[in-house]
Parts: sequence; structure tokens; C-alpha cells
Amino acid sequence: MSFFEHLTELRKRLIYSVIAVAVGTLIGLTISKPAYGVIARPMLEALREAHLEEKLIYTNPTGAINLILKLAVYIGFVLASPVVLYQVWLFIAPGLYRHERRAVSLFIFSSISLLLAGIAFGYFVLLPYALRFLIGFDTAYFTPLISINEYWDLVLMIMLGLGLVFQTPVVIFFLSLFGVVTPGFLWKNFRYAILIIAIAAAIITPTPDAMTMFIFMMPMIALYVLSIGVSAVVVRRKRRADEVVGQGAH
Repeated sequence: MSFFEHLTELRKRLIYSVIAVAVGTLIGLTISKPAYGVIARPMLEALREAHLEEKLIYTNPTGAINLILKLAVYIGFVLASPVVLYQVWLFIAPGLYRHERRAVSLFIFSSISLLLAGIAFGYFVLLPYALRFLIGFDTAYFTPLISINEYWDLVLMIMLGLGLVFQTPVVIFFLSLFGVVTPGFLWKNFRYAILIIAIAAAIITPTPDAMTMFIFMMPMIALYVLSIGVSAVVVRRKRRADEVVGQGAH
């Protein structure tokens, strides 16, 4: 394909992706209110456990409608993501060898799976615990009035933050593939990794208590250990491939 043929193909894939996001957003508008109910559930449960009124507020006349529209757009991107990734695949696949196509397919599947795992961990484990701590901190002197938009920002920060953190094995896979890191290097610097993980947990976690930080650190440490295993597999396969190439040269 010529340069302009590539541009034409790219434009077609972009148009299909934009249409998919637009359709997903329209669907998101129809389900954004039930989706908001699911997102608000941990907050309402924390208020109930603290014996407070189970209600969120908005301080701007457009606050509620803005949140519904934001949710619709995010839902649209989520629903359209398989189509968008498929369009990306259709654009790059013709230029890849068969084994490279398998590697890209594995990368996309692993990345999406880890992203969803991080979001699920944030929603079901970290968020409820953090909210219970924050709401029950000192209700004898203060009455919480939780804004729906500020709550949404907190939820988004926790879920996306964990979703990105859970990409660690994928990042280590590519760093090992290009020879930047090895399993020996990762294991040797394990204690420094724990220190970095602790600092990251202290920065990202929304509460100052040690237990929330510990809950956040546990999956990060587990992911680092998993990354060492991933790196070992990549390095072993690279060595075998180099040995085969060396034998073929002889």
C-alpha cells in the first residue's frame, strides 16, 4: 500500500471508531441512571453504616445533568472499545507476521483483562473500605454533604488508577522483550520496588490510614511478583530462539 492508501485506510478505521463511540454514547444515555445507581452504591452503604442520610447532593443547577452526560460518554467508550480495538487490529494486522499477530492479540486480551481486574478490585475492595473510613472519621462534629461530581472524581481516580497499576505485567513484558529488564534484575531490586510501591500507594490512596495503604499495596506486590514470572518466560523464549538461530547459522 502507498502512503495515501494508508491514510485512506486510517481514515476509514477512525470513522468506524467514531461511529461506534457515538452509538455507544447513545446507549449510555439510556442506561446512565442505572449505572449511576451502581456507582453510588458504595457511598450510600457507607452513609448507612454511619447512620447518616443516604443521599448525595449537587451544588450546581447543571450538576446532575453533567454527571449523567459524563457517564454516558464513559459508557460509550467502554461499549465501543471492542469495535475500536478491532479497527486498530484491522489497520495493523496486514503488516504483521503470523507470530506477531498472535502476540498482539495476547497483548490486547491481557491488557483489557488486567484493566477490568483493577477496576473490579477498586470497586469491590478498596473503594468501600476507604469510604467507610472517610465517612466514619468524625461524624460527631461534622455532617458530610457529598457532592455527586466530587464523588465521581474520587471513583474515577481510584478505578482508573488501579486499572493502570494492573498493567504492570504488560509493561514488564515489553521491557523484557526489548532487553531493558531481566527477571534477575527485578528480583535483585525487589526491596526497592517495595519502597516505590509504598510511596505510590501513599500518594494514590484517598485516606491517610495504614490499612487502606496496605490493601492497595498487596495487589501491587502480587503484580510485581507476577511480572518477574512473565519476564522469566520472555527471557527463556528469547534464549531458545537465539539458540535456534545460532544452530541454523552453523
